[in-house]
Amino acid sequence: MRFLANENFPLLSVGLLRSAGHSVIAIAEESPGVPDPVVLARAHVEECILLTFDRDYGELIFRRRLPPPAGVLYLRFDPISPQEPGQFVLALLERIDIQLAGKFTTATRDTVRQRSLLSFGLR
Repeated sequence: MRFLANENFPLLSVGLLRSAGHSVIAIAEESPGVPDPVVLARAHVEECILLTFDRDYGELIFRRRLPPPAGVLYLRFDPISPQEPGQFVLALLERIDIQLAGKFTTATRDTVRQRSLLSFGLR
């Protein structure tokens, strides 16, 4: 799977995802400090699922109607370690009831909610 990790997504977690065979672009490595709309545009153009702890992407996609990426995974918890987000994503990918592509996914440690990007005419 292709991911774009926002700057706030830990690099140790990026490494875990890469070790599991996923393609991950890390903003922290390539262009730290770039504004959210630029990150979103890159995820859109490169057809990546955006990994983030930043709630601003919902605003950019659903209110400002900026072109969405292939999907968004918005994590709403404070990681207890730099590896936890990567472990969480890998566990989420194992679930047969979760599809990240075409969805805006909001996840806590206990719940996962999804909104289709398609139903808003966004993909």
